[in-house]
Amino acid sequence: MKLVGEHKAKKGLIRMEIEEERGIVKNIVISGDFFIYPEDIVEELEKHLVGKKLEKLEAAIEDFFSVRHDVEMPYLNVEDFKIALRKALEEYRWEGS
Repeated sequence: MKLVGEHKAKKGLIRMEIEEERGIVKNIVISGDFFIYPEDIVEELEKHLVGKKLEKLEAAIEDFFSVRHDVEMPYLNVEDFKIALRKALEEYRWEGS
């Protein structure tokens, strides 16, 4: 199942497209019109999340950013990514009902 969540942060849109199978992330694409440095950090985060259980993604995002002190996200924070994730997971919970 493909899940999509979007969050309009203070300075940009964060979009998460998650492909899952039996509650496990098979692929994830994080996109939007936000600024983040280093530029490859989004790709690293995507790789970090693949293979994780859906219910563990929020903690995995927190863990990822907690050890990456080189990340600069003007007008964004970790919570903005988690909100986009939650919106995608709302769709999963609704579809699964």
